[in-house]
Amino acid sequence: MVFDPAQHRLAAQRWFEDFSLGERFLLPSRTMTEALFLAFQAASGDNHPIHYDVEFCRARGMPHMLAHGYQVLIQTAAGAGMFPFMVEDSLMGFLDQSSRFLAPVYVGDTLYGALEVAEIAPNRSTGVIGLASTVHNQKGELVMDGKQRYLIRKRPT
Repeated sequence: MVFDPAQHRLAAQRWFEDFSLGERFLLPSRTMTEALFLAFQAASGDNHPIHYDVEFCRARGMPHMLAHGYQVLIQTAAGAGMFPFMVEDSLMGFLDQSSRFLAPVYVGDTLYGALEVAEIAPNRSTGVIGLASTVHNQKGELVMDGKQRYLIRKRPT
């Protein structure tokens, strides 16, 4: 058997017309540890004590440090799941995203991200795939929702 690196894929290649409304892509769960808060602080440069000083938070009635909205948003990074492996040859670009933060996330919360095909808008040789993004906590509460849109090539003729 001859090894072919082009065949070394995590998922079958898909094109714009291969997607269906309602398809879901679950993302790995992640417990928000103090180490993740520290890593986010280092990456973002955000130094407000509400995100990094537990005593500051407790003095204001919170049980622990409060996650930054972007720290919650990144739980919907498509690269954490299978979607980007399906569009390795057809993805042209990440167009935009929006999000709403609906409930607080604290150290110790476990977050569950998911993406669902909510928009399929064809163009001539490409199309836009819109993914509804959600993050729930371990209590089943929706803590964030939003949308991501990607430009995907149609199958070559």
